[in-house]
Amino acid sequence: MSSRNGPDLQDVRDPQDLRELRVPVGEDAHRWRTFGGERTVVVAARTVTSTVRVLEALPALLRGDSRVTVVFAYDPTSAFSDGVLDLLRDTGCRVMPWSQLTTCTPDLILSASENIALPESDCPVLVLPHGVGFHKLVPDSHTPHTRLSGVVPDALLEAGRAWLAVSHPDQAEQLLAEHPKAAGRTLLIGDPCFDELSASLPSAASYRRALGVADGQRLVVLSSTWGPTSLLGRDPELPARVLAALPYDEYRVAAILHPNVWAAHGSWQIRTAQAAALEAGLLLVPTIHAWRSALVAASAVVGDHGSVSLYGAALGKPLLLAAFGTDAVSDTAIARLGQVAPRLDPHGDVRQQIESAIKEHTPTRYATIADLAFAEPGQALDRLRNALYHLLELPEPGPAGPPVLTLAPPDPPAAPVTSWLVTTTVSRSDSGQHTVAVSRQPAAVATDRDEEDGTYLHLACDEEERNRRRIESASVVLCHRPAATTVAALRWVRDTLHRLPGSLLAAVALPDGGCLVGLLDGRVVEVALTGPPLDPGLPAALIYTCLRAGLPLSDVCVTLHIGSMPVREEDVVLRLRPPAPAP
Repeated sequence: MSSRNGPDLQDVRDPQDLRELRVPVGEDAHRWRTFGGERTVVVAARTVTSTVRVLEALPALLRGDSRVTVVFAYDPTSAFSDGVLDLLRDTGCRVMPWSQLTTCTPDLILSASENIALPESDCPVLVLPHGVGFHKLVPDSHTPHTRLSGVVPDALLEAGRAWLAVSHPDQAEQLLAEHPKAAGRTLLIGDPCFDELSASLPSAASYRRALGVADGQRLVVLSSTWGPTSLLGRDPELPARVLAALPYDEYRVAAILHPNVWAAHGSWQIRTAQAAALEAGLLLVPTIHAWRSALVAASAVVGDHGSVSLYGAALGKPLLLAAFGTDAVSDTAIARLGQVAPRLDPHGDVRQQIESAIKEHTPTRYATIADLAFAEPGQALDRLRNALYHLLELPEPGPAGPPVLTLAPPDPPAAPVTSWLVTTTVSRSDSGQHTVAVSRQPAAVATDRDEEDGTYLHLACDEEERNRRRIESASVVLCHRPAATTVAALRWVRDTLHRLPGSLLAAVALPDGGCLVGLLDGRVVEVALTGPPLDPGLPAALIYTCLRAGLPLSDVCVTLHIGSMPVREEDVVLRLRPPAPAP
């Protein structure tokens, strides 16, 4: 059964139902194709990780060249093949079954997956790394032993067909020591991904805004490779604990998970396991492409022995290692990083450790390690293009510069946080000026605690909070959607306090950026801001604190501090005064 827009999903997703591709490489393809093409490149699509790495580089390499036809051959044999067909379909690639490789005659096979079983032929094979170098031992698909990740089968080396792209001369020496048959089969290319990341650093502020990180906030990126020794493999609850430790108004937290985690467990399992963290605002970065802009935007990285940690360190980002597997190969750049990078104690003061890492960091801290991984940065794309056309025996159309990294906000975006445990303190200066300091923590990851001397605690919930028990227990109820008029705001306040009589306050945003706060006893206070608009939960916290501390609620100027790191250049001043009477 077929849909109006194409074949049934089963036809597309089940590798057994992939039919032989008739155009542009099938039998009599010349009768049907529009672009003639002088050469054919077949991309081996085996895992999402390796397929994405090729897709990130290939458009820039072949930009504007109709002489080269590209077809993707789907290899379903990997344990991490799930998602490959969806990726290729969404990208608009032409896909053929792996078995068709025996009948078509490509001029080059391109892959970022070394663990491929190719039919015998004279066709050259160019293998790109799908991470940084050869730094990891992985389970062998055909034996009970481990193998060095990134090395093709000996048969390809013996046949003189395979060329292995490396990013540093030391990697060629490492391969030669491990696999003597690799002698003369390496090409010093560099790392196109690292070049792209480096070139994008000046746009970090744009990427932060695209990710929803406000000015003055820090973005902490958690990075987990796959397997039991990874960050999530060792500590699946770490994202929730990091979110619990960092003040909501000062930090955002994003997670980059290796594509193999998604392929092995599926998005449903990941989102179910990370439900509390997602409810607390975790930005779960999509596995394809968007991780690069998130890493560029990061204020700090908490990672493991995966390549993302090394990329982050080489970009000059503060780094803490929350896990580090024993499968890292000694004397590689990632192994050196594991020796010198500070470790995160997940059960210690997480906030203090992250802030210390940021404060004490210098951008050149890991420069020596970066030099061990990336030789002659900035030239990888040109070198890879040169190698590609040399193997195709075509004249290169001209030099190409690094592609521009486009904004890639999370898709779908993080679910909005709808409840907070709010801690406030109040102080008074010698001049009589009162200052209220507010620190908020997502309720989904907050731990129960009692008030200490000089502090006030309350639960605040948005009206969209889905946990009924939580919103019925809230002292403060919020409406973040600005009311159309002051009259509409007054109506919402009164209806909300009637519907939730256990609440003390109800606060709603106003169109002018201010806020209307209604009290259970019938009083109403309008909060006028001298600065930019604020989340209504912040002035509501101020009003709550004034009530608890016995401060007046009219004709008072109060200074609001948002945590220990104000989000504005100047203190935010709020003037509290009675609203105009409703008509």
